[in-house]
Amino acid sequence: MPPVPARLEWAPWEGVGPGAEILGDVTGKRVLDIGSGPGHHAVHLARAHDAQVTAVERSLTQHQRAIDTHAGTPGVQFVHGDVVDHLRTAQPFDAAYAIGSLAFTDPRRSLPALRDGLCPGAPLVLSLLHTDLHGRGPSTTVAPREQMLRLRDDPPLPTRMWVLAPRLWEDLLTEHGFRAEAVDLLRPSDGNNPVVQQLIRARRLPHGPVRVSSRPRTTRPPAPHAAIGVGAIVLSDQDVLLGRHRRGTLELPGGTVEAGESLEATVVRELAEETGLIARPDDVTLLGTLVDHVGDTTLVSWARVR
Repeated sequence: MPPVPARLEWAPWEGVGPGAEILGDVTGKRVLDIGSGPGHHAVHLARAHDAQVTAVERSLTQHQRAIDTHAGTPGVQFVHGDVVDHLRTAQPFDAAYAIGSLAFTDPRRSLPALRDGLCPGAPLVLSLLHTDLHGRGPSTTVAPREQMLRLRDDPPLPTRMWVLAPRLWEDLLTEHGFRAEAVDLLRPSDGNNPVVQQLIRARRLPHGPVRVSSRPRTTRPPAPHAAIGVGAIVLSDQDVLLGRHRRGTLELPGGTVEAGESLEATVVRELAEETGLIARPDDVTLLGTLVDHVGDTTLVSWARVR
């Protein structure tokens, strides 16, 4: 039986990454613990942060362990069942988190339920597997794969998990009514351990139509050379030239200015790479400038017309 931790641990290793502060101030708020296991994280939040935690666990064995050890803990309600089913009848929660548990459910089933079961603006924090014991990284398609779970001294247990790339999680969250705010990779201090955990911070968007961009923005700053980009507006008798992005949206050709490259040269290169059209720097004329802000980072884009 794991002890109640002194801080909320998002990875299997103590002291790696942030603690409960990334959930915000949860004092007196209704918090959902998804796949709560033996309940030690829920008890920590109730005792140390005065949260009102609903700990939902599908495994009867794990739920019974939680009840046997922590029944009667003020601020904690232990529920045996499926979190998607529970959210259908529960009052909306002010925050939700899952430590290693959400990967066992198809995100196309769990994320719509979480969207409907969280208050607008509520944080959702997910700790998920990124690289496994064999050094195998995440998938780029939304499909489960077989993983072997190491349970202390017992033989490894085969199971199915959705181990997805961070960009794919961002796309899924955006599609289902969340804003992905940050994705961090947590690594153990032991350099011989190949396991890496993802820590995803998202937020439930307000009610109403969701604006989905082709590239969901996060608070992670871009590499220094990626702060400037161009979009080329190419006109003809038919109309303006657009291309279909891999996400299905229509976009202008363009991209990032490479180190040492002029804006005109970037337009010429991007047109050749993305459309096959050949242009000269003299064909490029400045049309407008877009200044955007992501966190503390300023992004500058030039739109140019041929």
